This record gives sequence, structure tokens and C-alpha cells, in this order.
Amino acid sequence: MMETSLSDLEAILLVGGQGTRLRPLTLGTPKPLLPTAGVPFLAHQLARARSFGVRRIVFATSYRAEMFSEAFGDGSAFGLSLEYMTEETPLGTGGAIRNAADALTCGPDAPVLVLNGDVLSGHDIGDQVARHIARQAAVTLHLTEVEDPSRFGCVPTDGDGRVTAFLEKTPNPVTNRINAGCYVFTRSVIDTIPAGEVVSVERETFPGLIEDGALVLGYADASYWLDVGTPAAFVQGSRDLVLGRLASPALPGPTGDLLALPGAVVDAGAKVDGGSVVGARAVVEAGAQVSGSVLGDDCVIRAGASVTDSVVGIGARVEPGAVLRDVVVGDGAVVGPGNELLAGSRVWPGVVLPECAIRFSSDH
Repeated sequence: MMETSLSDLEAILLVGGQGTRLRPLTLGTPKPLLPTAGVPFLAHQLARARSFGVRRIVFATSYRAEMFSEAFGDGSAFGLSLEYMTEETPLGTGGAIRNAADALTCGPDAPVLVLNGDVLSGHDIGDQVARHIARQAAVTLHLTEVEDPSRFGCVPTDGDGRVTAFLEKTPNPVTNRINAGCYVFTRSVIDTIPAGEVVSVERETFPGLIEDGALVLGYADASYWLDVGTPAAFVQGSRDLVLGRLASPALPGPTGDLLALPGAVVDAGAKVDGGSVVGARAVVEAGAQVSGSVLGDDCVIRAGASVTDSVVGIGARVEPGAVLRDVVVGDGAVVGPGNELLAGSRVWPGVVLPECAIRFSSDH
């Protein structure tokens, strides 16, 4: 197998999903472009990939594909060379990887890094690639340990690190190790995926390789890992980046209790903490409390309002005395005074809630 320096390493970034679990945040913006700790989510992944020596990344896009090239262009701002490959109809994970591979320049023996556009991970990509090359594996999968593997497919390995099976979600998982969504493929293996067809790597490609006796290797690791598919996880990811629980070269400021973007106005009498982001030109008035939340550009949190573990969209307003906990407020929406929104409530863009329209508890 060829020796590859990491500076030659090419990557494919899977960003085709619609992010339906994150609506209404994703109605106008693909999930990987949602502002996370002050920059588009993918900026953290691009910066991390670059820090491990990746210089060329092919985006595998389908939903709102043009928005990715508008956001990142040719990649020169990141010190990267970016290419965009769009699927006319979604081809699944395997089909997307195969379609994007047409834009790769590396030879058949070279390793190719494949990243998922909705995962934050602190694992050592360089070490995963080195292990792949040393073992001459067909594919090396990043595996992470979770407390509740029943929500994921689990991936058992033998004493040698070889993956022995791919098990779908089950109430009684045999291991707490799951597929963490970062793969190193040998280029020639990608070329065996049928072109132009809907293929799932998890259900077809990986089990097929195992059956054929190819070496599918598990790279198990216990560092920071988060799938940001739900509003609660999205808020947690932003919060963890701001607090420094996961280091990111793309964070646009120092880590700490809050990240205030240019033009943000936080009154001295307001309390903003817990890794919150205050968007550009957003206003937090005296007496307001904001904790662990993502405040969009140009939004306003009025005096006495309380916002915890929530997302407030671009240009939205939260009026005095309103309480938000674990809530998503869409762009341009208004939460009138005295409303109490809890436990996963979602307010669609542009909606105006009149005073005391929704409460979870009786009036005080």
C-alpha cells in the first residue's frame, strides 16, 4: 500500500440531509449551515479537518446545494480547496460517497476521509488514518461509546479491532459502541459501490465487505462526540464549543460563558451565561436572563425575559416576562409578554404569540 502523508489526504463531506428533526430552523437553511458557536456548523468541521492536514474536500450535496458554495466558495478562506458534487435525487450514504468520488484526484490505494455533516467529534483523525494505513484496511470506522446504544445501530468488534457485524437498532444491544460517522476508505473500495444507485453504507456496503472477508476496522475512541440532529443536541453542541468542552479552530472568539458577535448589545443588568451565543446586533435588555442558548442575529430579548437552553431565530423578539426553556423560536417570530414555552416547543417563523397565549403552569 502507498505511503500517504496527511497533507495529501482528500475528504468527502456528506451534507445531503434535509434536517427535518430540526425544523423550523432548517426550513430555509440546511442543518450543516446553521450558526453554531458563531459560525456555520460546518466551519468547525472544515477547520478541524484542515488541522489534521486535509487540504481538499469534496462536498456531497443534494438539499439546497447552492447554499454550500455560497457559504464556503472555493475554500480559500479556510486554506482548503473545495469541490461540490450534487445528487439530482438523494442516493443514500453509499451512493453519495460514490458520486462525490468522481471529483477525487488520488490513486486507488490512497486513503479517503469521509465525514458526516451533522457530527461534532474531538477524536484524532490523524491517528484513525494512520491505523487504517498500517493495517491496510478496506475501511476504518470511527466508533464511539454511548450510554444508550439502543437508539443507534451498534458495531461489535473482535479482539483485533476487526468489525464483525453491523446491527440495526435493537432494545438489547450487544455493545455500547456505535458507528460515529467518520470513515477512512481505501479509494479502490469506494469504486466498488455501484454508481448512480441508492446505496446505504451501513446496511449494504459495510456488511457486504465483512461478508467478503475484507478488513473493516473499528477505531474505538472515548473523546467528545455529538450528533446534532435534534434542537436540544444542536444547542448543546454550540454551548460545548463556546465553553471549550470541544476545541475548535473556527471559534470566532475566546471560550467562556458567552460569545458575543460583532454589534451585539448585552446590558450590564442582564445575565448571559452557560456558553450562550449572542448574535450580531442582537440586544439583551437589563433584567433579562439567558443561559446556554443560541440567540440569532438581530434578535431582541426584552427586560425580564428568561431564555434557557433555547434557540431564538434571526430578528425574533422575546417580550418582557416571557419564559423559554428548551424551545426553538423561528426567524422573525414574536413571543409576547407572559408566555411560558417549555419542553421542546417550536414557534414557526413569523408567528406572533399574543400576551399570555401559551402557558405550561397556572398564572402566578
